Amino acid sequence: MTTRRTLLGASLALPALTSGIIPGARAQSAWPERPVRMIVPYPPGGSTDVLTRLTCERMQNALGQNFVIDNRPGAGGNIGMDAVAKSAPDGYTFGAATIGHFCINQYLYSRMPWDIDRDFAPVAMVWEMPNVVVVASDHVKARTLQEFVGWVREQPRGVSFGSPGVGTTPHLSGEIFRNRLGLDATHVPFRGAAQTIPAMLSGDVTFAIDNLASYVPVIQEGRMRALAVTGASRWPSLPDVPTMAEAGVEDFVITSWSAFVAPAGTPRPVIDRFSTAMRDFAADPAVRERFLKAGGTPLWTTPEAITERGHRERPMWREAIEKSGARAD
Repeated sequence: MTTRRTLLGASLALPALTSGIIPGARAQSAWPERPVRMIVPYPPGGSTDVLTRLTCERMQNALGQNFVIDNRPGAGGNIGMDAVAKSAPDGYTFGAATIGHFCINQYLYSRMPWDIDRDFAPVAMVWEMPNVVVVASDHVKARTLQEFVGWVREQPRGVSFGSPGVGTTPHLSGEIFRNRLGLDATHVPFRGAAQTIPAMLSGDVTFAIDNLASYVPVIQEGRMRALAVTGASRWPSLPDVPTMAEAGVEDFVITSWSAFVAPAGTPRPVIDRFSTAMRDFAADPAVRERFLKAGGTPLWTTPEAITERGHRERPMWREAIEKSGARAD
């Protein structure tokens, strides 16, 4: 089993870089020349951790050095990201940032130890996954999203929805959903899907709009019913589940995503070499198959496109946070 400090793979030779000087060190003819640290700002076992480990397993072959996974959880990922921001920009520390770091945390916390636009250099997008609207089959008889919405409106005391915590994309997806449709729905935060799922199966929570990866097994077992996915298209392993648009809720495309980042000031030749390796990784059919089994899909963009996506999605999340009154301090 891969542990927190497991070194992934063996070293291979690399062609030389033709330019770039590492600050605080001698000019280097090749990168990487020693193991690379990848900080994951969440605990082991979650989606970000699992998919980052899958990626780093392949990067060892592409880049010819070991990757050390360093889990630094806490404060919605702020602790781990602060460690990345304060690391030497020498090309040997990176971080697995998520949509929360690019678009959400700055609106949840009154004080932030870092600035996503100032303190980091984006490298490449890594993965994304949709959320899924789920209900417990034994407690909710609705078989479509529209039937469910109609049923909720008939409940005199309203309903409840679960999430893995305040300010997460599942929480805010639920807030957007209830506000958009005018539903009486109360948020119930948990520590993760491992707690949300039993609460739903017991009837203590009515529904969730949570990361799809955690729910595929109980959906396939029939204990939960998937009413819609929040991606732009249907999910390959759940081909009969409609998108939100197909289910009658337009303009509801929401995905969780992750991108690798480096400390600001990391040499551009290092960023470009890593980004190129990630582009080849995302295009590999075998990689796509492994990611789908883990509940995500690999993707790649230029470093500049990551920043653009973060800026584009922030207004939606800011509005959701303001309407919900969510705070994480």
